[in-house]
Amino acid sequence: MAKNVADGLWDMLVSAGVRRCYGIVGDALNPVIDAMRRNGNIDFVHVRHEEYGVFAAVAEACLTGRPVAVCGTAGPGVTHLINGLLDARKEGAPIIALAGDSESALLDSGTVEELNPYKFFDTAAHYIGRITNPAQLHHVVSSAVTIAMAEHGPTVVALPGDVAVQDAPKLSLRLSVPAPQRPAAAAADLTAMAEIIDDADRIAVFGGDGCADAGVEVRALAAKLQAPVGYSLKGKQWLEHDNPNAVGMTGLLGYGGCWEAINKCDVLLMLGTDFPFPNFLPHTGVKVIQVDRNPRRLGRRIPLALGVIGDVQATVSELLPMVAAKSANRFLNKCVKATRSFEKHLQHYVTRGPELTPIRPEYLAALLDEAADDDALFFADTGTAVIWASRHIHYGGDRRLFGSFSWASMANASPNAFGAQLAFPGRQTIALCGDGGFTMLGLGDLLTQVQRRTPVVNVVLNNGMLDFVDIEQQEAGLIPFGTEFRNPDFGKVAEAMGAKGIRVEKPGELPDAIRTALAHRGGPVVLDVLVDKHALAMPAHVPGATAAGFTLSLARQTLHGDLDNVVTTAEHNIGLL
Repeated sequence: MAKNVADGLWDMLVSAGVRRCYGIVGDALNPVIDAMRRNGNIDFVHVRHEEYGVFAAVAEACLTGRPVAVCGTAGPGVTHLINGLLDARKEGAPIIALAGDSESALLDSGTVEELNPYKFFDTAAHYIGRITNPAQLHHVVSSAVTIAMAEHGPTVVALPGDVAVQDAPKLSLRLSVPAPQRPAAAAADLTAMAEIIDDADRIAVFGGDGCADAGVEVRALAAKLQAPVGYSLKGKQWLEHDNPNAVGMTGLLGYGGCWEAINKCDVLLMLGTDFPFPNFLPHTGVKVIQVDRNPRRLGRRIPLALGVIGDVQATVSELLPMVAAKSANRFLNKCVKATRSFEKHLQHYVTRGPELTPIRPEYLAALLDEAADDDALFFADTGTAVIWASRHIHYGGDRRLFGSFSWASMANASPNAFGAQLAFPGRQTIALCGDGGFTMLGLGDLLTQVQRRTPVVNVVLNNGMLDFVDIEQQEAGLIPFGTEFRNPDFGKVAEAMGAKGIRVEKPGELPDAIRTALAHRGGPVVLDVLVDKHALAMPAHVPGATAAGFTLSLARQTLHGDLDNVVTTAEHNIGLL
């Protein structure tokens, strides 16, 4: 039987390593879906919302390194993909989006559901191809897969249904995907780095996700240079574990001695990080060397003494024997001491957790940290869930943390955990969900988790508000507005949908509830925890503008008649004041 264009599409994607596709079927996409059924090598995950499917695919692609397909039919279905694809671009996920398209004879006529894929996907995709002739099949699909893998991001293939059923060209329908290159920095840059480092007394390291395979090398370099090691949220899991030089994070999530380390050193090595909050980074008085595989990231946050293109692991391996060892450790010891002191400070509400109602989110995160497996996969919604995940849960070894950390979309945690569970069946996948994010996207596709019987643990931080937005408004000196809402009993809703539901209102119930949730293997769990909405998390270093904003907001709330809220917030955070 002759193969049609849709058959050839799947043959090529399967040969490139695609094994799963998330999406919703429909009209223009039906021939593509039927060809996938005939192929038999693709696990099709029918989600309730296309955006949920893309977030699931992003986690799977990032954690496995394999390309993953997503799909949406013409017009509205395609537009539901866009937020997830923007997240894929920011997080570096090789996603191939298959977009149903209007009938080829009606293109550019304004027909129902017609959409120009080149214009619509331009901000998200590294490549967009539109197959309007079967002869385009090979080069469009080959480009989409190769670029997705090489440039670590999403690509789009738009295919009208009438073209999908035409005969495929008689060419090889297999793809050869090139292996990624990870070159070290150029010799001249390595020499320049060594000279700058050797001429300085106090060296500090600040690393990000580019250190994923370089933990051993970065630790060795830091030990040789007596350098404190700070990290971005993405770098935490690679650089904190088993590292005596670790000094925590900076930014509004910050803790420990990281801010002092990177702002008071002579030379700062920024390794594989594109930290997007320059007000926490040094702008004068510190020589900054930045190493990154992507030249677009060099120098776009702060001025550099030296920008270096290269893979962190390969570059640091070459640099290690070129630099002289340093013996003075006063600066390192000062930063480590500050970190240990702040870590004790962080335990205040963990220690008091069993006696405080509403439940402190710090206590919840600490109990999860203690009870979860050493290879658990954690996923955090954008918002205060990220604060508790970064401060009170330990990663490293085989334990991982993932989220929408560069795009910062709401509602990512539950779909991320779902995609990871499909990729790593049986491994603990724990989603720390804000109640706003869970009701936005996670709740509808809880039905998908139930249908697939995936043992995802959805932990809902139920405080009846967009907590992080509330903090942002106060930081800006505003009276919080539009951040509160009413929630159902998520445990009962989960039970009605076929999942296991657990609701916790008292701290004494929490340890057993967490153990029960993590032990459940028959499908998804929703652990609905009523947490203190007044909980604040102050960073180790607070910029003057941020402190002024909070002060102004509290003053305005008092004058506005909200003194009770101001007093309650202070009382609930007295250990941090």
